[in-house]
Amino acid sequence: MTAFAPLVSTLLLAACASVTPPTESTLRQTCPSLAGQTVAAGEMGLPSGAATVGSARLVAAGNGLPEHCQVLGSIAARTANAEPIRFQLNLPIQWNGKALMYGGGGFNGLLISGLAPLRDAPAGLPVPLARGYATFGTDSGHDGAAYPTDPAKFALNDEMFENFAFASYKKVKDASTVLMQRYYQRKPAQQYYFGGSEGGREGLMLAQRFPQDFDGIVAVVPVIHWNGLFNGFINFTKPQFSGGVLGTAKTRLIANAVNSACDGLDGLADGVINNYLACPARFNVQTLRCPGGTDAGASCLSDAQIATFNGAYAPTVLPFAVANGLTTYPGRLFGGEIQPGEGIERWISDGTIPGTDAVTTQARGVVYGVSYARNVIARDPKLDVRQFDPATFRTRIQQVSALMDATDPDLGAFLRRGGKLIIRENTGDMAQSPLAGMQYFESVVARMGQANVERFLRLYVSPASSHGGTAVSLTTGTPVPTTADLLGTLDEWVANARAPDDVLIQVRNDTAAPFRTLASRPMCRYPNYPQFVSGDGLKAEDFRCAGR
Repeated sequence: MTAFAPLVSTLLLAACASVTPPTESTLRQTCPSLAGQTVAAGEMGLPSGAATVGSARLVAAGNGLPEHCQVLGSIAARTANAEPIRFQLNLPIQWNGKALMYGGGGFNGLLISGLAPLRDAPAGLPVPLARGYATFGTDSGHDGAAYPTDPAKFALNDEMFENFAFASYKKVKDASTVLMQRYYQRKPAQQYYFGGSEGGREGLMLAQRFPQDFDGIVAVVPVIHWNGLFNGFINFTKPQFSGGVLGTAKTRLIANAVNSACDGLDGLADGVINNYLACPARFNVQTLRCPGGTDAGASCLSDAQIATFNGAYAPTVLPFAVANGLTTYPGRLFGGEIQPGEGIERWISDGTIPGTDAVTTQARGVVYGVSYARNVIARDPKLDVRQFDPATFRTRIQQVSALMDATDPDLGAFLRRGGKLIIRENTGDMAQSPLAGMQYFESVVARMGQANVERFLRLYVSPASSHGGTAVSLTTGTPVPTTADLLGTLDEWVANARAPDDVLIQVRNDTAAPFRTLASRPMCRYPNYPQFVSGDGLKAEDFRCAGR
Protein backbone atom coordinates (compact mmCIF):
# COMPACT_ATOMS: atom_id res chain seq x y z
CA MET A 1 0.00 0.00 0.00
CA THR A 2 2.77 2.40 0.89
CA ALA A 3 4.42 2.00 -2.52
CA PHE A 4 1.26 3.07 -4.29
CA ALA A 5 0.54 6.11 -2.08
CA PRO A 6 2.43 8.65 -4.24
CA LEU A 7 0.65 7.36 -7.36
CA VAL A 8 -2.76 7.62 -5.69
CA SER A 9 -2.02 11.17 -4.52
CA THR A 10 -0.91 12.14 -8.02
CA LEU A 11 -4.07 10.73 -9.56
CA LEU A 12 -6.27 12.53 -7.03
CA LEU A 13 -4.53 15.84 -7.67
CA ALA A 14 -4.88 15.34 -11.41
CA ALA A 15 -8.59 14.56 -10.99
CA CYS A 16 -9.13 17.70 -8.92
CA ALA A 17 -7.21 19.82 -11.41
CA SER A 18 -9.29 18.47 -14.26
CA VAL A 19 -12.59 19.68 -12.79
CA THR A 20 -13.92 22.25 -15.23
CA PRO A 21 -15.70 25.22 -13.71
CA PRO A 22 -19.34 25.37 -14.79
CA THR A 23 -20.10 27.50 -17.82
CA GLU A 24 -22.35 30.55 -17.62
CA SER A 25 -25.05 28.53 -19.36
CA THR A 26 -24.77 25.81 -16.73
CA LEU A 27 -24.95 28.34 -13.91
CA ARG A 28 -28.14 29.77 -15.35
CA GLN A 29 -29.68 26.33 -15.65
CA THR A 30 -28.68 25.10 -12.21
CA CYS A 31 -29.72 28.19 -10.25
CA PRO A 32 -33.32 27.03 -9.59
CA SER A 33 -32.06 23.62 -8.45
CA LEU A 34 -30.59 25.22 -5.32
CA ALA A 35 -34.12 25.68 -4.00
CA GLY A 36 -34.90 23.07 -1.38
CA GLN A 37 -31.28 22.17 -0.78
CA THR A 38 -30.07 21.93 2.80
CA VAL A 39 -26.81 22.50 4.59
CA ALA A 40 -26.52 20.11 7.50
CA ALA A 41 -25.95 21.43 10.99
CA GLY A 42 -22.62 19.63 11.05
CA GLU A 43 -21.38 21.70 8.12
CA MET A 44 -21.51 24.84 10.25
CA GLY A 45 -18.89 25.61 12.84
CA LEU A 46 -21.25 26.24 15.75
CA PRO A 47 -24.16 24.30 17.26
CA SER A 48 -26.99 24.95 14.84
CA GLY A 49 -30.10 23.78 13.12
CA ALA A 50 -29.89 22.93 9.44
CA ALA A 51 -29.93 25.62 6.75
CA THR A 52 -32.60 25.34 4.07
CA VAL A 53 -32.82 27.21 0.78
CA GLY A 54 -36.38 28.46 0.46
CA SER A 55 -36.04 29.90 -3.04
CA ALA A 56 -33.48 30.33 -5.79
CA ARG A 57 -34.17 32.29 -8.94
CA LEU A 58 -32.22 33.73 -11.82
CA VAL A 59 -32.37 37.54 -11.86
CA ALA A 60 -31.73 39.37 -15.13
CA ALA A 61 -29.22 42.20 -15.27
CA GLY A 62 -30.65 45.65 -14.59
CA ASN A 63 -30.67 48.66 -12.25
CA GLY A 64 -26.94 48.46 -11.75
CA LEU A 65 -26.98 44.78 -10.86
CA PRO A 66 -25.58 41.96 -13.00
CA GLU A 67 -27.30 38.71 -13.90
CA HIS A 68 -27.23 36.60 -10.79
CA CYS A 69 -28.80 33.73 -8.89
CA GLN A 70 -30.66 35.07 -5.85
CA VAL A 71 -30.87 32.62 -2.97
CA LEU A 72 -33.09 33.11 0.08
CA GLY A 73 -32.71 30.73 2.98
CA SER A 74 -33.00 30.24 6.71
CA ILE A 75 -31.16 28.42 9.45
CA ALA A 76 -33.38 26.61 11.91
CA ALA A 77 -33.33 27.52 15.58
CA ARG A 78 -32.06 25.09 18.20
CA THR A 79 -34.70 25.98 20.79
CA ALA A 80 -38.46 26.06 20.51
CA ASN A 81 -39.08 29.78 21.01
CA ALA A 82 -36.21 31.20 18.97
CA GLU A 83 -36.67 32.59 15.47
CA PRO A 84 -34.73 31.22 12.49
CA ILE A 85 -31.77 33.06 11.02
CA ARG A 86 -32.70 34.41 7.59
CA PHE A 87 -30.07 35.04 4.93
CA GLN A 88 -29.72 36.13 1.31
CA LEU A 89 -26.96 34.97 -1.02
CA ASN A 90 -26.36 36.51 -4.44
CA LEU A 91 -24.34 34.45 -6.94
CA PRO A 92 -23.22 36.39 -10.03
CA ILE A 93 -23.09 34.46 -13.28
CA GLN A 94 -19.81 36.22 -14.04
CA TRP A 95 -18.00 35.53 -10.76
CA ASN A 96 -14.64 37.00 -9.78
CA GLY A 97 -13.99 34.08 -7.42
CA LYS A 98 -14.44 36.20 -4.28
CA ALA A 99 -17.16 36.53 -1.65
CA LEU A 100 -18.29 39.44 0.50
CA MET A 101 -20.45 39.33 3.62
CA TYR A 102 -22.32 42.53 4.50
CA GLY A 103 -22.79 43.52 8.14
CA GLY A 104 -25.95 44.75 9.85
CA GLY A 105 -26.82 47.85 11.86
CA GLY A 106 -28.53 48.99 15.05
CA PHE A 107 -30.16 45.99 16.65
CA ASN A 108 -30.39 44.28 13.23
CA GLY A 109 -33.66 42.44 12.61
CA LEU A 110 -33.71 43.43 8.93
CA LEU A 111 -32.52 41.06 6.22
CA ILE A 112 -29.34 42.46 4.68
CA SER A 113 -29.66 41.73 0.98
CA GLY A 114 -26.06 42.21 -0.12
CA LEU A 115 -27.27 44.31 -3.06
CA ALA A 116 -26.77 47.85 -1.74
CA PRO A 117 -23.76 50.16 -2.08
CA LEU A 118 -21.26 49.81 0.73
CA ARG A 119 -20.92 52.48 3.39
CA ASP A 120 -19.04 55.55 2.17
CA ALA A 121 -18.74 54.26 -1.39
CA PRO A 122 -18.08 57.07 -3.93
CA ALA A 123 -20.95 57.98 -6.21
CA GLY A 124 -20.83 55.95 -9.39
CA LEU A 125 -18.82 53.06 -7.96
CA PRO A 126 -20.47 49.75 -8.97
CA VAL A 127 -21.87 47.73 -6.09
CA PRO A 128 -19.82 44.66 -5.10
CA LEU A 129 -22.17 42.23 -6.87
CA ALA A 130 -21.63 44.20 -10.11
CA ARG A 131 -17.88 43.94 -9.51
CA GLY A 132 -18.17 40.16 -9.56
CA TYR A 133 -18.38 39.39 -5.85
CA ALA A 134 -20.77 36.79 -4.50
CA THR A 135 -22.48 38.70 -1.68
CA PHE A 136 -24.53 37.69 1.32
CA GLY A 137 -26.12 39.03 4.50
CA THR A 138 -28.44 38.10 7.34
CA ASP A 139 -31.04 39.51 9.74
CA SER A 140 -28.97 38.02 12.63
CA GLY A 141 -31.81 35.77 13.75
CA HIS A 142 -34.82 37.95 14.51
CA ASP A 143 -37.44 40.06 12.77
CA GLY A 144 -37.15 43.63 14.01
CA ALA A 145 -40.60 44.49 12.66
CA ALA A 146 -42.01 42.55 15.61
CA TYR A 147 -40.49 45.11 18.03
CA PRO A 148 -41.10 48.50 16.37
CA THR A 149 -40.82 50.61 19.52
CA ASP A 150 -38.62 48.37 21.67
CA PRO A 151 -35.77 47.20 19.41
CA ALA A 152 -33.88 45.10 21.98
CA LYS A 153 -36.90 43.04 23.04
CA PHE A 154 -35.63 40.02 21.10
CA ALA A 155 -32.75 39.81 23.63
CA LEU A 156 -35.13 38.26 26.18
CA ASN A 157 -34.52 35.03 24.23
CA ASP A 158 -31.04 33.64 24.95
CA GLU A 159 -30.49 31.95 21.60
CA MET A 160 -31.64 34.99 19.64
CA PHE A 161 -29.34 37.24 21.64
CA GLU A 162 -26.38 34.91 21.09
CA ASN A 163 -27.16 34.92 17.38
CA PHE A 164 -27.12 38.72 17.44
CA ALA A 165 -23.86 38.76 19.41
CA PHE A 166 -21.85 36.52 17.09
CA ALA A 167 -23.35 33.16 16.19
CA SER A 168 -25.56 34.10 13.23
CA TYR A 169 -22.70 35.61 11.22
CA LYS A 170 -20.55 32.50 11.59
CA LYS A 171 -23.43 30.18 10.68
CA VAL A 172 -24.50 32.21 7.65
CA LYS A 173 -20.92 32.45 6.42
CA ASP A 174 -20.49 28.69 6.68
CA ALA A 175 -23.82 27.88 5.01
CA SER A 176 -23.17 30.40 2.23
CA THR A 177 -19.71 28.96 1.59
CA VAL A 178 -21.17 25.46 1.20
CA LEU A 179 -23.76 26.74 -1.26
CA MET A 180 -21.14 28.66 -3.23
CA GLN A 181 -18.99 25.55 -3.48
CA ARG A 182 -21.94 23.53 -4.77
CA TYR A 183 -22.91 26.16 -7.33
CA TYR A 184 -19.49 27.15 -8.65
CA GLN A 185 -17.81 23.80 -7.84
CA ARG A 186 -15.12 25.64 -5.89
CA LYS A 187 -14.81 27.76 -2.78
CA PRO A 188 -14.10 31.48 -2.92
CA ALA A 189 -10.44 32.35 -3.34
CA GLN A 190 -10.96 35.24 -0.91
CA GLN A 191 -13.64 35.79 1.72
CA TYR A 192 -14.23 39.38 2.82
CA TYR A 193 -16.47 41.10 5.35
CA PHE A 194 -17.62 44.74 5.29
CA GLY A 195 -19.79 46.38 7.95
CA GLY A 196 -20.37 49.61 9.82
CA SER A 197 -21.64 50.57 13.28
CA GLU A 198 -23.16 47.36 14.69
CA GLY A 199 -21.86 45.74 11.51
CA GLY A 200 -18.40 47.06 12.35
CA ARG A 201 -18.62 45.37 15.75
CA GLU A 202 -19.59 42.17 13.97
CA GLY A 203 -16.49 42.40 11.79
CA LEU A 204 -14.16 42.79 14.75
CA MET A 205 -15.96 39.97 16.55
CA LEU A 206 -15.36 37.70 13.56
CA ALA A 207 -11.65 38.53 13.55
CA GLN A 208 -11.44 37.81 17.28
CA ARG A 209 -13.65 34.71 17.57
CA PHE A 210 -13.31 33.12 14.12
CA PRO A 211 -9.91 34.24 12.80
CA GLN A 212 -9.76 31.53 10.11
CA ASP A 213 -12.98 32.54 8.38
CA PHE A 214 -12.16 35.78 6.57
CA ASP A 215 -9.17 36.92 4.55
CA GLY A 216 -10.03 40.57 5.01
CA ILE A 217 -12.39 42.69 7.10
CA VAL A 218 -13.46 46.33 6.94
CA ALA A 219 -15.03 47.69 10.15
CA VAL A 220 -16.42 51.23 9.81
CA VAL A 221 -17.34 53.20 12.97
CA PRO A 222 -17.51 49.90 14.89
CA VAL A 223 -19.44 49.72 18.15
CA ILE A 224 -16.50 47.99 19.81
CA HIS A 225 -17.27 48.41 23.51
CA TRP A 226 -21.00 47.79 23.20
CA ASN A 227 -21.89 47.77 26.89
CA GLY A 228 -19.89 50.89 27.65
CA LEU A 229 -21.65 52.76 24.84
CA PHE A 230 -25.12 51.69 25.92
CA ASN A 231 -24.51 52.63 29.53
CA GLY A 232 -23.40 55.99 28.15
CA PHE A 233 -26.73 56.31 26.34
CA ILE A 234 -28.42 56.00 29.72
CA ASN A 235 -26.05 58.56 31.26
CA PHE A 236 -27.12 61.27 28.82
CA THR A 237 -30.78 60.23 28.93
CA LYS A 238 -31.31 60.64 32.67
CA PRO A 239 -30.63 64.42 32.88
CA GLN A 240 -33.16 65.02 30.13
CA PHE A 241 -36.00 64.05 32.45
CA SER A 242 -35.25 67.09 34.60
CA GLY A 243 -34.52 69.98 32.25
CA GLY A 244 -31.55 68.64 30.31
CA VAL A 245 -33.02 68.44 26.82
CA LEU A 246 -30.97 70.04 24.04
CA GLY A 247 -33.02 71.51 21.23
CA THR A 248 -31.96 73.08 17.95
CA ALA A 249 -30.83 76.40 19.45
CA LYS A 250 -28.75 74.77 22.18
CA THR A 251 -27.15 72.37 19.72
CA ARG A 252 -26.25 75.24 17.39
CA LEU A 253 -24.76 77.12 20.36
CA ILE A 254 -22.48 74.18 21.14
CA ALA A 255 -21.49 73.68 17.51
CA ASN A 256 -20.59 77.33 16.98
CA ALA A 257 -18.50 77.43 20.15
CA VAL A 258 -16.65 74.26 19.18
CA ASN A 259 -15.99 75.53 15.67
CA SER A 260 -14.73 78.85 16.97
CA ALA A 261 -12.30 77.11 19.30
CA CYS A 262 -11.04 74.39 16.97
CA ASP A 263 -11.59 75.08 13.27
CA GLY A 264 -8.23 76.77 12.68
CA LEU A 265 -6.12 74.15 14.47
CA ASP A 266 -5.35 72.45 11.13
CA GLY A 267 -4.22 75.66 9.47
CA LEU A 268 -7.42 76.28 7.51
CA ALA A 269 -10.62 77.94 8.76
CA ASP A 270 -13.14 76.08 6.62
CA GLY A 271 -15.79 74.81 9.04
CA VAL A 272 -14.14 71.39 9.33
CA ILE A 273 -12.25 70.26 12.44
CA ASN A 274 -9.39 68.20 11.05
CA ASN A 275 -7.10 68.31 14.10
CA TYR A 276 -9.49 66.16 16.08
CA LEU A 277 -7.26 65.20 19.01
CA ALA A 278 -6.21 68.79 19.75
CA CYS A 279 -9.76 70.13 19.96
CA PRO A 280 -10.93 68.78 23.36
CA ALA A 281 -8.27 70.79 25.20
CA ARG A 282 -9.45 73.98 23.47
CA PHE A 283 -13.13 73.75 24.37
CA ASN A 284 -14.70 73.88 27.83
CA VAL A 285 -18.46 73.53 28.02
CA GLN A 286 -18.53 75.50 31.25
CA THR A 287 -17.90 78.65 29.22
CA LEU A 288 -21.47 78.23 27.93
CA ARG A 289 -23.03 77.93 31.40
CA CYS A 290 -25.99 80.17 32.18
CA PRO A 291 -25.55 82.50 35.16
CA GLY A 292 -26.51 80.51 38.24
CA GLY A 293 -26.96 77.35 36.18
CA THR A 294 -30.63 78.06 35.42
CA ASP A 295 -31.83 77.97 31.83
CA ALA A 296 -31.80 81.50 30.40
CA GLY A 297 -32.54 80.87 26.74
CA ALA A 298 -30.62 80.10 23.54
CA SER A 299 -27.42 81.90 24.55
CA CYS A 300 -26.33 79.49 27.30
CA LEU A 301 -26.68 76.03 28.83
CA SER A 302 -28.26 75.20 32.16
CA ASP A 303 -26.59 72.81 34.60
CA ALA A 304 -29.01 70.08 33.57
CA GLN A 305 -28.15 70.64 29.90
CA ILE A 306 -24.44 70.54 30.69
CA ALA A 307 -25.09 67.22 32.46
CA THR A 308 -26.63 65.88 29.25
CA PHE A 309 -23.64 67.19 27.27
CA ASN A 310 -21.21 65.54 29.69
CA GLY A 311 -23.15 62.28 29.52
CA ALA A 312 -22.23 62.17 25.83
CA TYR A 313 -18.80 63.84 25.76
CA ALA A 314 -17.27 62.73 29.06
CA PRO A 315 -16.15 59.14 29.68
CA THR A 316 -18.69 56.60 30.95
CA VAL A 317 -17.17 54.83 33.96
CA LEU A 318 -18.57 51.50 35.14
CA PRO A 319 -18.15 50.54 38.81
CA PHE A 320 -16.53 47.23 37.81
CA ALA A 321 -14.51 45.72 34.99
CA VAL A 322 -16.08 44.04 31.97
CA ALA A 323 -14.55 41.96 29.17
CA ASN A 324 -10.79 42.41 28.71
CA GLY A 325 -10.54 44.43 31.91
CA LEU A 326 -12.22 47.60 30.64
CA THR A 327 -14.02 49.92 33.04
CA THR A 328 -14.40 53.06 30.92
CA TYR A 329 -16.00 54.03 27.64
CA PRO A 330 -14.55 57.23 26.11
CA GLY A 331 -16.52 60.37 25.37
CA ARG A 332 -17.23 61.71 21.89
CA LEU A 333 -15.02 63.98 19.84
CA PHE A 334 -16.09 67.34 18.37
CA GLY A 335 -17.27 68.51 14.98
CA GLY A 336 -20.41 66.50 14.31
CA GLU A 337 -22.88 68.38 16.48
CA ILE A 338 -25.08 69.65 13.66
CA GLN A 339 -24.19 67.39 10.74
CA PRO A 340 -27.43 67.05 8.73
CA GLY A 341 -29.58 64.17 9.96
CA GLU A 342 -26.78 62.77 12.12
CA GLY A 343 -25.95 65.23 14.87
CA ILE A 344 -26.89 65.70 18.51
CA GLU A 345 -30.61 65.93 17.72
CA ARG A 346 -30.67 62.51 16.08
CA TRP A 347 -28.52 60.65 18.59
CA ILE A 348 -28.48 62.44 21.94
CA SER A 349 -31.38 64.86 22.50
CA ASP A 350 -34.15 65.86 20.11
CA GLY A 351 -35.40 68.70 22.29
CA THR A 352 -38.23 66.75 23.94
CA ILE A 353 -38.40 65.11 27.35
CA PRO A 354 -37.85 61.35 26.97
CA GLY A 355 -40.44 58.80 27.90
CA THR A 356 -39.65 55.93 30.22
CA ASP A 357 -40.55 53.48 27.43
CA ALA A 358 -38.50 53.19 24.24
CA VAL A 359 -40.37 54.87 21.39
CA THR A 360 -38.99 55.54 17.93
CA THR A 361 -39.79 59.27 17.97
CA GLN A 362 -37.12 59.98 20.57
CA ALA A 363 -33.42 60.51 19.90
CA ARG A 364 -31.98 57.19 18.85
CA GLY A 365 -29.49 56.96 21.72
CA VAL A 366 -32.39 57.42 24.15
CA VAL A 367 -34.39 54.66 22.47
CA TYR A 368 -31.43 52.30 22.43
CA GLY A 369 -30.46 53.00 26.04
CA VAL A 370 -33.96 52.46 27.39
CA SER A 371 -34.48 49.27 25.41
CA TYR A 372 -31.04 47.94 26.44
CA ALA A 373 -31.68 48.60 30.13
CA ARG A 374 -35.11 46.95 30.09
CA ASN A 375 -34.56 43.95 27.84
CA VAL A 376 -30.86 43.11 27.67
CA ILE A 377 -29.84 43.80 31.27
CA ALA A 378 -32.78 43.99 33.71
CA ARG A 379 -35.02 41.77 31.56
CA ASP A 380 -37.90 43.70 33.02
CA PRO A 381 -40.19 45.36 30.46
CA LYS A 382 -41.54 47.70 33.17
CA LEU A 383 -38.15 49.01 34.28
CA ASP A 384 -38.00 52.81 34.67
CA VAL A 385 -34.67 53.82 33.14
CA ARG A 386 -34.36 56.66 35.67
CA GLN A 387 -33.81 54.00 38.33
CA PHE A 388 -31.22 52.03 36.36
CA ASP A 389 -27.94 51.54 38.23
CA PRO A 390 -25.28 49.33 36.61
CA ALA A 391 -23.95 48.32 40.03
CA THR A 392 -27.22 46.49 40.64
CA PHE A 393 -26.74 44.42 37.49
CA ARG A 394 -23.02 43.66 37.66
CA THR A 395 -23.31 39.95 36.90
CA ARG A 396 -25.64 40.42 33.94
CA ILE A 397 -23.61 43.26 32.42
CA GLN A 398 -20.46 41.17 32.65
CA GLN A 399 -22.26 38.23 30.99
CA VAL A 400 -23.45 40.47 28.17
CA SER A 401 -20.00 41.99 27.80
CA ALA A 402 -18.48 38.54 27.33
CA LEU A 403 -20.95 37.95 24.48
CA MET A 404 -21.04 41.36 22.83
CA ASP A 405 -17.94 43.45 23.40
CA ALA A 406 -15.41 43.15 20.57
CA THR A 407 -12.50 44.42 22.65
CA ASP A 408 -10.05 41.50 22.64
CA PRO A 409 -6.67 42.95 21.58
CA ASP A 410 -5.12 39.58 20.75
CA LEU A 411 -5.51 39.24 16.98
CA GLY A 412 -2.53 36.91 16.70
CA ALA A 413 -4.48 34.06 15.11
CA PHE A 414 -5.96 36.42 12.51
CA LEU A 415 -2.48 37.73 11.70
CA ARG A 416 -0.99 34.23 11.43
CA ARG A 417 -3.63 33.15 8.91
CA GLY A 418 -2.74 36.17 6.77
CA GLY A 419 -5.86 38.23 7.54
CA LYS A 420 -6.02 41.99 6.92
CA LEU A 421 -8.15 44.42 8.91
CA ILE A 422 -9.14 47.99 8.10
CA ILE A 423 -10.93 50.11 10.72
CA ARG A 424 -12.40 53.54 9.93
CA GLU A 425 -13.47 56.06 12.54
CA ASN A 426 -15.40 59.30 11.86
CA THR A 427 -14.66 62.15 14.23
CA GLY A 428 -18.08 63.78 13.77
CA ASP A 429 -19.79 60.59 14.98
CA MET A 430 -22.47 61.38 17.56
CA ALA A 431 -23.76 57.80 17.74
CA GLN A 432 -20.61 56.39 19.32
CA SER A 433 -17.14 57.52 20.26
CA PRO A 434 -14.39 57.34 17.62
CA LEU A 435 -11.97 57.30 20.54
CA ALA A 436 -13.16 53.74 21.27
CA GLY A 437 -11.64 52.61 17.97
CA MET A 438 -8.47 54.56 18.63
CA GLN A 439 -8.11 53.07 22.09
CA TYR A 440 -8.74 49.59 20.70
CA PHE A 441 -6.04 50.12 18.07
CA GLU A 442 -3.61 51.19 20.78
CA SER A 443 -4.49 48.10 22.85
CA VAL A 444 -3.69 45.87 19.86
CA VAL A 445 -0.34 47.64 19.42
CA ALA A 446 0.42 47.21 23.13
CA ARG A 447 -0.44 43.50 22.94
CA MET A 448 1.14 42.59 19.59
CA GLY A 449 3.78 45.23 18.92
CA GLN A 450 3.87 47.99 16.30
CA ALA A 451 5.79 45.92 13.75
CA ASN A 452 3.22 43.12 13.78
CA VAL A 453 0.30 45.56 13.64
CA GLU A 454 1.84 47.21 10.59
CA ARG A 455 1.62 43.86 8.78
CA PHE A 456 -2.16 43.48 9.02
CA LEU A 457 -4.06 46.43 10.56
CA ARG A 458 -4.89 49.96 9.48
CA LEU A 459 -6.91 52.57 11.36
CA TYR A 460 -8.11 55.51 9.26
CA VAL A 461 -9.77 58.62 10.65
CA SER A 462 -12.19 60.79 8.66
CA PRO A 463 -12.55 64.26 10.24
CA ALA A 464 -16.05 65.73 10.60
CA SER A 465 -17.71 62.65 9.09
CA SER A 466 -20.92 61.67 10.83
CA HIS A 467 -21.88 58.18 11.92
CA GLY A 468 -23.49 57.65 8.55
CA GLY A 469 -20.41 58.92 6.75
CA THR A 470 -21.50 62.34 5.50
CA ALA A 471 -20.28 65.81 6.43
CA VAL A 472 -20.74 69.45 5.51
CA SER A 473 -18.74 72.53 6.36
CA LEU A 474 -20.21 74.37 9.35
CA THR A 475 -19.42 77.72 7.75
CA THR A 476 -20.47 77.13 4.12
CA GLY A 477 -22.85 74.18 4.32
CA THR A 478 -21.09 72.51 1.37
CA PRO A 479 -20.27 68.79 1.44
CA VAL A 480 -16.73 67.83 2.41
CA PRO A 481 -14.83 64.73 1.27
CA THR A 482 -15.83 61.52 3.06
CA THR A 483 -16.18 58.72 0.47
CA ALA A 484 -13.61 56.03 -0.34
CA ASP A 485 -13.47 52.56 -1.86
CA LEU A 486 -12.25 50.63 1.17
CA LEU A 487 -13.27 47.29 -0.33
CA GLY A 488 -10.93 47.97 -3.24
CA THR A 489 -8.20 48.98 -0.78
CA LEU A 490 -8.71 45.77 1.18
CA ASP A 491 -8.72 43.58 -1.93
CA GLU A 492 -5.48 45.11 -3.19
CA TRP A 493 -3.90 44.39 0.18
CA VAL A 494 -5.12 40.80 0.42
CA ALA A 495 -5.02 39.63 -3.18
CA ASN A 496 -2.08 41.68 -4.49
CA ALA A 497 -0.05 42.34 -1.31
CA ARG A 498 -0.24 46.12 -1.82
CA ALA A 499 -0.25 47.45 1.72
CA PRO A 500 -2.15 50.74 1.93
CA ASP A 501 -0.91 53.99 3.39
CA ASP A 502 -3.14 57.07 3.51
CA VAL A 503 -6.38 56.81 1.51
CA LEU A 504 -7.95 59.39 -0.79
CA ILE A 505 -11.45 60.52 0.22
CA GLN A 506 -13.68 62.55 -2.08
CA VAL A 507 -16.97 64.27 -2.53
CA ARG A 508 -18.45 63.74 -5.98
CA ASN A 509 -21.29 65.17 -7.99
CA ASP A 510 -23.70 62.32 -7.25
CA THR A 511 -26.57 63.33 -9.51
CA ALA A 512 -25.40 61.75 -12.76
CA ALA A 513 -22.41 60.30 -14.58
CA PRO A 514 -19.54 61.02 -14.97
CA PHE A 515 -19.64 61.76 -11.22
CA ARG A 516 -17.06 64.55 -11.24
CA THR A 517 -14.90 64.93 -8.12
CA LEU A 518 -15.71 68.24 -6.42
CA ALA A 519 -13.16 68.02 -3.63
CA SER A 520 -10.68 65.55 -2.14
CA ARG A 521 -8.55 65.14 0.96
CA PRO A 522 -6.33 62.46 2.43
CA MET A 523 -7.89 60.16 5.02
CA CYS A 524 -4.90 59.75 7.27
CA ARG A 525 -3.77 56.81 9.30
CA TYR A 526 -4.23 57.32 13.04
CA PRO A 527 -2.98 59.40 14.82
CA ASN A 528 -2.26 61.71 11.88
CA TYR A 529 -4.67 64.31 10.52
CA PRO A 530 -4.99 66.40 7.32
CA GLN A 531 -2.98 69.57 7.92
CA PHE A 532 -3.48 72.38 5.42
CA VAL A 533 -0.36 73.35 3.46
CA SER A 534 -1.44 75.65 0.63
CA GLY A 535 -3.98 76.08 -2.16
CA ASP A 536 -7.75 76.43 -2.16
CA GLY A 537 -8.34 73.48 0.21
CA LEU A 538 -10.30 71.51 -2.40
CA LYS A 539 -7.55 69.10 -3.44
CA ALA A 540 -5.82 66.33 -1.54
CA GLU A 541 -2.42 67.79 -2.41
CA ASP A 542 -3.36 70.93 -0.47
CA PHE A 543 -2.95 68.87 2.72
CA ARG A 544 -0.39 66.61 4.31
CA CYS A 545 -0.98 63.94 6.94
CA ALA A 546 0.67 65.53 9.95
CA GLY A 547 2.07 63.62 12.90
CA ARG A 548 1.72 64.54 16.55
